[in-house]
Amino acid sequence: MTVVHITGARPNFPKAAPVLSALTSLGVRQQLVHTGQHYDDKLSDIFFRELELPRPDVNLGVGSGSHATQTAAVMTALEERFLAERPSLVVVYGDVNSTLAAALVCAKIGVPVAHVEAGLRSFDLTMPEEINRKVTDALSDLAFATSPDAIAHLSREGVAADRIHFVGNPMIDTLLAHLDRFDPEPARQAHGLSGPYAVATLHRPGNVDDKAHAVTLIQAIHKCADLLPILVPLHPRGRARLLELGFADHPNIRVVDPLGYVEFMSLVRGAAAVLTDSGGVQEETTVLGVPCLTLRPSTERPITITHGTNRLVRADTLPDELQAVLERGPLTEWPVPPLWDGKAGPRIARVIVDWLNARRAR
Repeated sequence: MTVVHITGARPNFPKAAPVLSALTSLGVRQQLVHTGQHYDDKLSDIFFRELELPRPDVNLGVGSGSHATQTAAVMTALEERFLAERPSLVVVYGDVNSTLAAALVCAKIGVPVAHVEAGLRSFDLTMPEEINRKVTDALSDLAFATSPDAIAHLSREGVAADRIHFVGNPMIDTLLAHLDRFDPEPARQAHGLSGPYAVATLHRPGNVDDKAHAVTLIQAIHKCADLLPILVPLHPRGRARLLELGFADHPNIRVVDPLGYVEFMSLVRGAAAVLTDSGGVQEETTVLGVPCLTLRPSTERPITITHGTNRLVRADTLPDELQAVLERGPLTEWPVPPLWDGKAGPRIARVIVDWLNARRAR
């Protein structure tokens, strides 16, 4: 029996690492396929080095492109591979285009699929990731949920109870496993940060594609930069537009290239606040106890609000929200979601092995 893991973009790698490790300890034969959706070293290769992931057995090298172009390229490459050597199970992660592409291919040719991070819903169909999530869950044989609300969404959509497994969050496994490596001081010094600072990440289409909205957001972040320095590891998506509109034209905004996992998490751990539109950052700050202001009208991770440090904010309210966070000071206690305990990978691996054994017995 062979389990194939599909990774394609930066958010996938810390989710896959603990699952790969746990299945290895159970003696499962595995293959790792990297679609190459993210191909820059800081968005891809550095994760394999820092997280001690095995080198991919296959790198499809699909690169960037429109949603249709990227998804089609992954589908074509995976179909050829899976028809030649049919896996016992394909494990997909998160909500990127590679996730959707793999699920579609497997459904068409009859290969079982397991979705790690199933059931998350923003209920915002303008987000491409929401479409990816919904379609992938509908096609998956195993749905691994990170939170109770995800289970409720899957059940409401008709996913059978025996397909749903509440396992916790494997991304948090990776965070906790490397926690001792997240030292803010060297990272702070490397970027010339001597006092309180914030970290910001921006890449969602809703924030960077529309010029008028991007200008409003830039003005709000400039007001935030009046309060403290803001380090911005700027994603390639939208980078040119933001810089063209004057994003970096403030002495307290420091734009840098994307950072490796350890350096980025070290900076997040030491930050007074994080401003983001990322999904994963909402989860990581929840566990680290770092105030997170999410620049989106909705989140597919509401548990980071009810059991964490996250708040949804608008551009026009962002400066006041940040001011309130700074006046309140560092948190000493905060709730953490259930099963975000560093053991999701082994739970997922156990379910997969039991499922494969039962399938083989039948």
